[in-house]
Amino acid sequence: MIPVLVSALMWLLLACLRILRRGRGERTITYAALLIAIAMTLNIDSIYVALDGIVGGVNLVTLVADLALTVGVFFLGRSVMKATDHRSRSVQLALGIPALVITLVCAIAAFFLSDRGSTTTNFMLELGDQAAAAAYSIIHFLYYAIVLAAMAVLASRQLRISRGVQLLPPASLVIGSVFGIALTVVVITMDVAHLAGNLELMVAVSVVYGPLYLLTFLFLCLGFAGQPIARTLQARSRARTTRALARQLEPVWARAVAVRPGISQSEDAPFHADDVETLLHRQVVEIRDAMIDTRVSFEVSSDERKVVELAELHLLGADRGDTATGARSRVGWEQQKRLEPCGQ
Repeated sequence: MIPVLVSALMWLLLACLRILRRGRGERTITYAALLIAIAMTLNIDSIYVALDGIVGGVNLVTLVADLALTVGVFFLGRSVMKATDHRSRSVQLALGIPALVITLVCAIAAFFLSDRGSTTTNFMLELGDQAAAAAYSIIHFLYYAIVLAAMAVLASRQLRISRGVQLLPPASLVIGSVFGIALTVVVITMDVAHLAGNLELMVAVSVVYGPLYLLTFLFLCLGFAGQPIARTLQARSRARTTRALARQLEPVWARAVAVRPGISQSEDAPFHADDVETLLHRQVVEIRDAMIDTRVSFEVSSDERKVVELAELHLLGADRGDTATGARSRVGWEQQKRLEPCGQ
């Protein structure tokens, strides 16, 4: 039942990513979702038995599914790393290609050193008393733990600088990574207990395996699907604020261009008033030009000045009320405004 649920989650994540990330050049997370969805689908008993029978009935589909999952987890980590600016050397090593290649080579070697018998949907339960089989499982899960730990570090850094709805994706990734690391501890404990012949410990620990497995993928899916959803919601919220500010500045802008016509009044100017961001930017620039031009008489009230300043901060993405960010934004705005062509 759990493989079916996790498989459905991963295919749903893939569909969400295809819709919400349409047109984006970066596809690492899409590759990850596809590979993990394939791995989870191959672990569904009926599909596994049918496919393994086709390839000889010696559990080769186990290897294919596990390798797909490992490469998928690698792409998950890489997608998180590409989304952050601060990457420590240890994180880069954990999410690097050499670590992946070493893991794959060691896992393949351990798999073929095992006596794999005939097709079984309980590979580790039936064969886990072999040292090679135990090593095969431990190699995979140690790699998952390393990648998830690196993801948790990167996501926690993103969590500290996020605000509002943007907090949810990194928070979900951190929670999913913690569950995944706990799952790794459980699996390795089961492997060692099985190898040592302590079946009571193995059975006792296995109780939490299913819930941890499901929670790991649930929160990771929420984290990765939440990123484009949060961006979409944030973009819509920004668009509403932009339109509201443009409406508030409309009367002030009309007075400004009446006394000092700007570039937006030129027929040759590439100005598109239907683009609300461009419209607000032009409004602020031309209002500011009229305010500082000593050749014209143009006054604004304190309330109007506050709206202009809010619009400046909004255009620079610094409308969260942070004082330090606002100060830096005002400097940046003044530098940007000086580069604007001034209509006479």
